[in-house]
Amino acid sequence: MNLFFSAGEPSGDLHGANLIRSLRSRNPNTQITGFGGPKMSAAGADLHFPLTELSVMGLRRVLRHIPTFFRLAGEAERLFRDQRPDAVVLIDYPGFNFELAKRAHAVGIPVYYFVPPQLWAWRRGRARQVRKWCAGVLSALPFEDDWYRSRGIRTHYVGHPYFDELAGQKLDPEFLGEERAKSGAVVGLLPGSRNQEVAANFSMMLAAARKVKANRPDARFLVAAFNDRHAAAVREVAASAGFPVAVHVGRTPEIIELSDSCIAVSGSVSLELMYRAKPSVVVYRMSPLSLWLARRLVKLPYFTLVNLLANAELFPEIATARDESDRIAGHVLGWLNNPTLRDNAVAKLIALRNRAAVPGACERAAEFLLGEPASLRRAA
Repeated sequence: MNLFFSAGEPSGDLHGANLIRSLRSRNPNTQITGFGGPKMSAAGADLHFPLTELSVMGLRRVLRHIPTFFRLAGEAERLFRDQRPDAVVLIDYPGFNFELAKRAHAVGIPVYYFVPPQLWAWRRGRARQVRKWCAGVLSALPFEDDWYRSRGIRTHYVGHPYFDELAGQKLDPEFLGEERAKSGAVVGLLPGSRNQEVAANFSMMLAAARKVKANRPDARFLVAAFNDRHAAAVREVAASAGFPVAVHVGRTPEIIELSDSCIAVSGSVSLELMYRAKPSVVVYRMSPLSLWLARRLVKLPYFTLVNLLANAELFPEIATARDESDRIAGHVLGWLNNPTLRDNAVAKLIALRNRAAVPGACERAAEFLLGEPASLRRAA
């Protein structure tokens, strides 16, 4: 079987890699080509372009890369026509992947969305395009499956692949031991995986950390940087502020495990915070215009996946265009200073984890993909 994958975010690269491994464990002859990142390449995909290097947000950044996106879409269309993959598998990244879906559908290649875009949060009208161009959606969340199905879109519920990654994580015992030998409460700072997220949010997170420290002198702060560039930026901000933090690259699971509570930029990391039952404040700082637009476009009670799964605010959410470090620090201090409050928060997270964090999404998706396109070919 020949499949074309497209993932444009680091999280999509991770999920794509895990799905590729599941596919090849069932059928070692499965051939994977497409666009993605280093994890997909390491899993055996033959990538035509490292699309995750173009992971962008914001109008100006998108405009700068439009010529590249059009060139890549043209390359993909030629490949669809010449090589005729059995199916195209898209992972989130709707702006570019919708264009691929349209072009693959036009030449008769079935398209499946694995970890579909969160259209239920914004741009709901695009469900019409999914219905037109996609043979099916491999849905990740129960309410998401209901939402797509109610709009006439064929779905196959597999669960969220992030729980596959979490179930298989191996934490570094040496790092954990060294940190646990140190005294004091631990607060994890997770400033995001995109450059603009770090730039927009870390100063506010650091200001909140300073206020926590003023009330809890024993507290220490561990920063989970996504890469070396982010680590350098974070260290520069912390040095300018004269506030000590320990910055680590590639230690996000360990830092979450060590933390008594966390401050995190909104994203799929909230699922990991839930999985490890860590009381957390979820923040997202943006421009006043972006915030104004978001409040009018997003028609949901919460913006954090964990809260949407729970239908309750288990993680305090702060979407803002200004400094909200007082509010952030207040939540963290509540958990650090009130063990009963923290225990109650942990219990609710554990209850949600036991209900929702079911691994095996990639295995279920692989089983579907290895059977479904073949049946479509036979029917044709």
